[in-house]
Amino acid sequence: MKIKSKKLGFIIFIFIFCLFVSNSYSQTNEINAPSAVAVDAQTGRILYGKNPHLKLPPASTTKLVTAMVALEHLDPEKKVTISKKAAKTQSVSPRLMEGEVYTVRDLIYLALMRSVNSAAVALAEASAGSEQDFVKLMNIKVQKIGAKDTKFINASGLPGKGQYTTVYDLTKIISHALAYPLIKEAVNTRVYLVRSQDGKEHFIQNTNHLLWSEDNMIGGKTGYTRSAKHCFVSANRVNGRVIYTAILGDSNRENLWRDTQQLIAQAEDVLTGKQEPVVKLSSESVVPVSYKSKQKLTKKAKTTKLKKTSKKVTKNAKANKRTI
Repeated sequence: MKIKSKKLGFIIFIFIFCLFVSNSYSQTNEINAPSAVAVDAQTGRILYGKNPHLKLPPASTTKLVTAMVALEHLDPEKKVTISKKAAKTQSVSPRLMEGEVYTVRDLIYLALMRSVNSAAVALAEASAGSEQDFVKLMNIKVQKIGAKDTKFINASGLPGKGQYTTVYDLTKIISHALAYPLIKEAVNTRVYLVRSQDGKEHFIQNTNHLLWSEDNMIGGKTGYTRSAKHCFVSANRVNGRVIYTAILGDSNRENLWRDTQQLIAQAEDVLTGKQEPVVKLSSESVVPVSYKSKQKLTKKAKTTKLKKTSKKVTKNAKANKRTI
């Protein structure tokens, strides 16, 4: 009897241990951010999504659109004088002073690598005469590229009422942004030396820390404000394909990098057939994603259309005054 009891106890121990390990593994694989997505650039398929159409503040991911619109109106070697308004815009270092002159190229690097808000405002004013008029061009641009759930109120991404995007829209934005050689070069540059016309130098480092650890990282754009929290959109090479990832509303930078790496891993698992594409619309519902034509939807999928459910999630989030 004692031998049987010991054997039974050992089996129970192994069972509990396996449950613990399995639970720990699943928690490790969870995406912490309220909204995240991984998209196959070649097919446009969502390989993994968590509330992909939830509207949230964009923070400095905005500057990808700022850079695109600016480069459509300005030569990279054009010299731009920093205005009083641009100089006084709340921003991270390096501080650009009123009257200083920089090339459009250097302002692009400052905006995309270091997220300098004053550089974004300077580009806007040089392109359209005022930031307000420039924002109109930004909103026209995102509509043209199919980012229908995105709207801007400024060129920098600083918080304000009526400004939002989605992780799914961000993948569209970065896909178009990378078609501009200067943008592609800037988001893939680790360090850069900016020099004003009068010789003032700024040594800047890219805020995308994954450039140092991920060899297959093509580039990306970070963002942060207190209301938006930590945001990131990136392009990566995975199994010979390009994968876009986007995250909005992460709690800290460590989670931001971890979640991005997890999105890349999830995408690779789908591409190699280890798992099926999945979209999580809330903590309680998971919708399998199929891209096969004429395939019948499951009963659950029939009642949970992706776009309608995503809008419902957004509506509930606003009602509860919290982020899902």
